[in-house]
Formats: sequence, structure tokens, C-alpha cells
Amino acid sequence: FVGKNGACNVAHKNIREQGRFLQDVFTTLVDLKWPHTLLIFTMSFLCSWLLFGMVWWLIAFAHGDLDHSTRLQRVPAEGAAGSPAGFVPCVTSIHSFTSAFLFSIEVQVTIGFGGRMVTEECPAAILVLIVQNIVGLVINAIMLGCIFMKTSQAHRRAETLIFSKHAVIALREGRLCFMLRVGDLRKSMIISATIRMQVVKKTASLEGEVVPLNQIDIQMENPVGGNSIFLVSPLIIYHVIDKNSPLYDISPMNLHHHEDLEIIVILEGVVETTGITTQARTSYLADEILWGQRFVPIVAEEDGRYSVDYSKFGNTVKVPTPSCTARQLEEDKSIM
Repeated sequence: FVGKNGACNVAHKNIREQGRFLQDVFTTLVDLKWPHTLLIFTMSFLCSWLLFGMVWWLIAFAHGDLDHSTRLQRVPAEGAAGSPAGFVPCVTSIHSFTSAFLFSIEVQVTIGFGGRMVTEECPAAILVLIVQNIVGLVINAIMLGCIFMKTSQAHRRAETLIFSKHAVIALREGRLCFMLRVGDLRKSMIISATIRMQVVKKTASLEGEVVPLNQIDIQMENPVGGNSIFLVSPLIIYHVIDKNSPLYDISPMNLHHHEDLEIIVILEGVVETTGITTQARTSYLADEILWGQRFVPIVAEEDGRYSVDYSKFGNTVKVPTPSCTARQLEEDKSIM
């Protein structure tokens, strides 16, 4: 159901209401892959340049700026007496669609080469200038927002939150416990980090209803109590297998026969540097749970500082552990 890298193994098919994705265009653009996003933005710029280039060409054509006979007329010198007798174009130096397209690019990206400019002759040209600048600013804002969101997505920070490859079941304080190790590779911390676990398996109700992915929350404990953890160094998170646990009747003999058993671990918290909430996920199948082993210590004090050896992060060692279920272990203790 959930991969080791946190990806959910779920495929969405036969979605009939595709229009709902267009109602949230920004999230749709952020969720797209990089090649598709870059292609959309490139086409947005090109189409807007071509569209306004056509508008500028039509304005020049309607005003007669493309007529060679009118373009040969000179504008009188500044300060000359009387009304000007020369021809004044809407936009100077526009002779073809190519020059109109170049002027459209200059207007929208504010390059300003200086060879072409809007005159006071045409109010329509001034209006188009204002509209194109607004459209260009909107496209730039959307592009910058999407690029920022794609580069600072929460799952990027989750890449440095690691879980042990295997989980273990062993005795802790005289009780069978399901244990795993979690750590953070970065020095910047995850604030208000919480962790929870779920068992996902196929179940059937008394009425015969089959639930293919029944999610059952299981109570977990950690060294600091509660679900909140102070993840400044790797921690061993454990779940006590008691009578309320879905693992209560599992023994090392039948553990690997539970092919549909999967334990999902979810770590959530706020990234200290950006304030964005991130989530890291992993899962453990039955063959990834080691019975009768525990994690080796990896934190040591060196020169007045605590040192973490991540080369031993997933290493385990065998320890004496009863080869029975937690139910049988409790029954034996009650008899004694």
C-alpha cells in the first residue's frame, strides 16, 4: 500500500469529473512534472507574444503605418509653428508582422531596446500597451509561484528523514514490542514532530463485507512520551503488543504467513527553516519484520559532544526473545 520511499501504491482510474482539476489550476500546475510545467509556461509566453504581436500589427495596419507612402512622410521638427503636417504612426518602426512581434516581446518583458515606441496618436495602442503589461505580470507571477512551490515542496525535506529498513520485535521492559528507528540527516530540526502507525490489512465484517484496505491505528510509545518526538538524534519508536494490538496473536512461526500484513509509519512536522509542514512515510511488510532482534546503539559521546554513526543506523543484533505470541506470554505470566 505504501512503498519504502513513502509513495502510495494507488492508481486512480475512471475519473469522470476531470473538470474539477481545472477549478484548481495552480495546484494542477504544481503537481505536473517539470517537463510539462516548463512546456506550459513556454507556450504561455510564446502564445501571448504572438497574440499581442498580431494585435500590434492590426493596429499598425488599420492606422496605415504599414503603407510605404505614409511612412516616407517626415514628422515636422519639434517646436515648428502650426499643426504638424507629417504622418505620425501609432508605434514607430513597425514595418511588418516580424517587427510587431519583436515590439510585443519588448513590451511584455520590458527589454526596451529603444528602436520602437508607442506615440500619442492612437488611444487604442495605449490601451493595448496597458493590457499586455498586466497579462505579462500575471504570467510571471504564476510562473514564479509554481516554480517556488515545486522547488520547496514538503516531500523534498522528507528525503532526509530516514527510517530503518527493517522493524524488529523483541522484549522491552518484559513486554513484546514492535520497534523501528527514525532519524533526521539535517541539522535543521523538524518542529512539533509527531509520529503514528497504522496496520493495513484485508478484513471481513460479521455481515460478510470485505474491506480490502482496513486501516487500524495502533498505539505507539517513544522515549519522550506521547506522539510528539524531539528528533535531534535518531530515536527508537516502539509499540507495545498488548491485548489491544492487532499483533497480539502473531508469533514468529506465523509471522511470514501474514502476507497481507503491512504496518505504515507516518512522521509529520514543521520544517524549521521554511515553516512548511512535511510528511515522511514508510511501511513494513511481514518479511521486513525481524523477530528476536534489537537495534544496536549508534549514539556515543566524543570530546564533549554526542556523535551519531549513521553507518550502523539499520544494524540489529539477536537477543533472547520468547517464540510465542504476546497473548501466550501474558497467559504464562498470569499463571506464574
